Amino acid sequence: MSTILERRSLVRKPADQPDETRPFVDGKGKMQVYELGDHLFGRGEFEPGWKWSQHVKPIAGTDSCKAAHTGLILQGRMTVQMDDGSQVEYGPNDFFYMPPDHDAWVVGNERCVLVDVTGVAKYAKPH
Repeated sequence: MSTILERRSLVRKPADQPDETRPFVDGKGKMQVYELGDHLFGRGEFEPGWKWSQHVKPIAGTDSCKAAHTGLILQGRMTVQMDDGSQVEYGPNDFFYMPPDHDAWVVGNERCVLVDVTGVAKYAKPH
């Protein structure tokens, strides 16, 4: 099928059928990646105790997360701290924008689940 036809076709992709799954270190979660037309979407599951600097940094090989994330928290809580020390805690039904150069961690004992619409292309992949 040509690219032009793909852009004009309806697409349905069940959440349990990602195009790619990127597991985090120590089984602390995963990023599921979905290709929809020209767009990538991510559904991240972050287990209690997950922290970017412990569970993704070894995969990415960078000092902090270099992706810019835009999306929505569906469940749980996550704190994001910029390299300059500023931080925000996000919770259910919060839309978010997280610029590059940050660390992040799950708050509390509940899994954090989110949808990311901008930062998935290189997230949790070797830099």
